[in-house]
Amino acid sequence: MSAEATHADPVARYRPTSPQVTIDRADALLEETLAGLTAALTRAASDGDPADRREAEPGPLAVDLTGELADRSRHHGKRLRPLLAHWGWVLAGAPEHTHADLTRVAAALELLQLFALVQDDVMDRSDSRRGLPTLHVTATDRHRTGGGVGDPELFGDSVAVLVSDLALSEASLLVAPTSTEVRAAWRLMAVELVEGQLLDVTHTADRRRDLATSRRIARFKSGRYTISRPLQLGALVAGADADLVRRLITWGDLVGDAFALRDDVLGIWGDPEQTGKPAGDDLRSGKPTALLVWAGELLPDGARPLLAACDDGTLDDAGVDALADAMQAAGVRDRAEAAIADTAGRALDRLPDLAADDEAAAALRALVESIAWRSA
Repeated sequence: MSAEATHADPVARYRPTSPQVTIDRADALLEETLAGLTAALTRAASDGDPADRREAEPGPLAVDLTGELADRSRHHGKRLRPLLAHWGWVLAGAPEHTHADLTRVAAALELLQLFALVQDDVMDRSDSRRGLPTLHVTATDRHRTGGGVGDPELFGDSVAVLVSDLALSEASLLVAPTSTEVRAAWRLMAVELVEGQLLDVTHTADRRRDLATSRRIARFKSGRYTISRPLQLGALVAGADADLVRRLITWGDLVGDAFALRDDVLGIWGDPEQTGKPAGDDLRSGKPTALLVWAGELLPDGARPLLAACDDGTLDDAGVDALADAMQAAGVRDRAEAAIADTAGRALDRLPDLAADDEAAAALRALVESIAWRSA
C-alpha cells in the first residue's frame, strides 16, 4: 500500500468514525468481556459431579474478582491510549471494515493501563490513584478490619497483583484475533513496559542515576505505551505502510518524552487535588528520574544533605518539601519546563508532515498541548 493511499486519499473520500464512537465501542466491549468472565466463573463453579456442587461461602475477606476489575476499569482517566490508537487509524486511512479490530485494541489498551497502574501502585506503595484509595490499600484495610490472619500488606499486595494479572491476560486475549503485525507491536509494547518498570525498580534500589538510563526508563515505562505504540497499533490496524509507521513512532516518542517528563514534574510539584495522587513520592523513594539527575548537577552544597537523605531513604515529609523547594530554587524545574517546551515544540513542528487530515491534525495538536502543559 502506497504512502499516498494510506495517508491522504481515503480520508478525503469520507469522514471516518469519530473518536467518541471508538471510545464508546471499546467501553461496550470491555463490559461484554467482563460480563463474559463472570458468566464463565459461574459456569465453572457448576462443572463436575452434581453431588459435589455446594454454594461457596464468600467470607468476610472475599474479593469480587471481575467486579473489582470492572469498577477499576470504569473509573478511567484521560483515555489517551485509545484516542491515540484512533488517530493512528485515521492517519492510515481509517478503513471502516477494520474498526472492529481498532475497538479491540482500544479496549485492550485500557486494560493494559489498569494492569500497569495497579502494579505500579504496589511497587511504589502509593496510597491513592485518580483520587481514590489504591487497590492494594483497600484490600489491606479489608484484611485489618475483617480480622484476617497473616500480614495485611502482603494480603493487599496479593489481591492487587492477581486482579492486575487478569487485566493483562484479558488485554492480550482481546488483541489475539488481530493481524500478525498488530500482535507483534502489542508484544513489543508489553515487553518495553515491563522492562522499563524493572529498570525503575533496580535503579531505585541501587541509586544509580544517569540521564540516558533515566530517559530510557521514562520512555519504556511511560511514553511508549502511552503515545507511540497506541499510534502505531491504530495505524497497523488500518494497514499502514512501514514509512508511516516509522514517522508515527518518531513523532510519538517526542510527545511521549514530554508526557513522561511532565509526569515527573507533577510527581514532585503537582497539586494532589488535581493529580489524584500524593506529591513527593518520587523523592521519598529516590526514583531514577531526570529531575534527580539534574538535582545532582545543580544543587548547591547547602542542599546536598537533602539529596543524600533521598539516596539513603531517610527523607521525611519535611525533607521532601525542603528538597523540592531546593530543586526549584536551583533551576531543576526550569530545566524540566524548558525540555518539555522544546520537545513539544519539535513535535508540533513535525505535525504538518504527519497529518494531512485537518481534523486529525487539530486533535493531535490539542493532545500535545494538553499533555505538555497539563496539571493533572
